Amino acid sequence: MSEEKSRPSQDRPWESGWAPDTSRAPGTRRLWLAGALAVATVTACVTAITVMDSRSGEPAPSAAQPSTLSSSAPGGLISFATPSEKGTDRPGKEHGRPSPTPTTSASPSPDAKPEPAEKKKPTSPAPDRTSKPPKPPAPHGTSIRSVNYPDRYWQISGGYVTLAAPGSASDRSDATFERVAGLADSSCYSFATADGGYLRHRSFVLRAERNDGSSLFGKDATFCPRPASHSGAVMLESVNYPGRFLRHRNFQLRLEPYQHDGLYRADSAFRLVAGLD
Repeated sequence: MSEEKSRPSQDRPWESGWAPDTSRAPGTRRLWLAGALAVATVTACVTAITVMDSRSGEPAPSAAQPSTLSSSAPGGLISFATPSEKGTDRPGKEHGRPSPTPTTSASPSPDAKPEPAEKKKPTSPAPDRTSKPPKPPAPHGTSIRSVNYPDRYWQISGGYVTLAAPGSASDRSDATFERVAGLADSSCYSFATADGGYLRHRSFVLRAERNDGSSLFGKDATFCPRPASHSGAVMLESVNYPGRFLRHRNFQLRLEPYQHDGLYRADSAFRLVAGLD
């Protein structure tokens, strides 16, 4: 009976004389796995490139748009643009206000109806110093008649000028004056009396006095006509007290400041008519 020898351990071939099995190359399974992984990687890359090419025509989101880096960055890298501080713009919203477009006045169409003017309450304007007053009668023989008392005229009485209804010949003579160029302003009026005096204001009261030749007298005796609110009438403004006009109060002629009052405008409105004498 032949004696069988047990197979020695293959991890120590040099001790038993056994040689290892060399029919298979070492690491074959690992090489196959590495190859399969490489093929899968290549396939995934090709698929990704195909998908990205198909989406290249679609608009990128505005919040973060991919953009290539500048020349200073490595080539081929992709970065995302930094969104603005205010986020994405809303539709219809602009970054800045548009500059106003100058408008040109278009000619109105023939069918267009004019808009009605706004109605305003009538006011009492101050006397216009630029418009021309009504033309008075000839410079010789002028009488001055009240608007709100049409039967009364300026008349000298006791050295003062009052508003009276002259009856006698003497009264009619005292109510007739000679209108001359203003002593202080030739564009205004002065009123001379029959005895060579003039009408002048003193202490804001109108009176008849002799001309002393002074500059003050010339100014006190000069009055500028202004248009009145009554047709054909004038207001007489003092040349040295602008804004003060002759008006009658208690039938006495005085120099008082202008008032936006109906009674004042009536008391200060006079008509220059032909002399009564």
